[in-house]
This record gives sequence, C-alpha cells and structure tokens, in this order.
Amino acid sequence: MELSQCSKSIFFLLLMVLFASPSSSSSSSASSSFSDSVFDSHGSTGRNLLQAKKACPVNFEFQNYTIITSQCKGPKYPPKTCCAAFKEFACPFADVLNDLTNNCASTMFSYINLYGKYPPGLFASACQEGKKGLHCPATPPPHSPDGKI
Repeated sequence: MELSQCSKSIFFLLLMVLFASPSSSSSSSASSSFSDSVFDSHGSTGRNLLQAKKACPVNFEFQNYTIITSQCKGPKYPPKTCCAAFKEFACPFADVLNDLTNNCASTMFSYINLYGKYPPGLFASACQEGKKGLHCPATPPPHSPDGKI
C-alpha cells in the first residue's frame, strides 16, 4: 500500500513528536524550543505509533492561524517568512507540542495544513535551526477563545 504525500508528511510530523526531546520542566524559563526531529526519517518506530495518545489540552481547531496563512503564501513560500510565522504561532505551545504522550503536534499540523493548504513537508524543510529544534523566545501562555490553553 503506497502512502499519499499528505500521509507521509503527517507520518513524519508524528515521528517528530515521538522523538522530540522534552522541553525544560520549568515554564518560567527564559526560552524554550520544540524539536525538529519529528521531521527526520527514523526507519521503524516500533509500537509507539500503536500506543494510544492523550487528547491534546489545547483546542487547535479554534486557534487563529492568520499569522501563518497571511504571511506564508505560495507559490514560492519564502522560508524566512514562513518559518518566522510558524514559530510565532507554535512557540507559545512548545511545552504541549514536545509532550510525547499527547497528539498535539499532529493535531496542530493537521489544522495548519487544512487552513493553509501548504505543500507536504513545507515547514519541515524550511524551519530548521539546530539539534534541539526551533528556538522559541520566552512567551506568555497563549489565550484561546474557549478558555483552554
């Protein structure tokens, strides 16, 4: 069975979540990051893909994706602009995105791709900063319309 390009992208994003290094346990740290290792190809993932994940405590369905969709536009999708917009959106959620026990990263990327109709792997290829992933400056916790984080 051949996977579609979209399925491959989601699979690689899920891998990033599975192999991401945990962020620091202190939420008051000066900065954080979220791992880009989800974009790496890791051969076999074993049982991890079959294990149930906790629901994400952030309701990504109702987040405002305008920061990404208004700045990261095709057909060229400028990497600097797209990555900056992606980080502005995602960094406030770094702690939950790095939590390997929930489905936050895959849920977030599903909505980013739904609302932005981006080519598979766009952010994986455009947004790479180092071994620890993307650097996130200290940011206050995000606010959402439904009162959840």
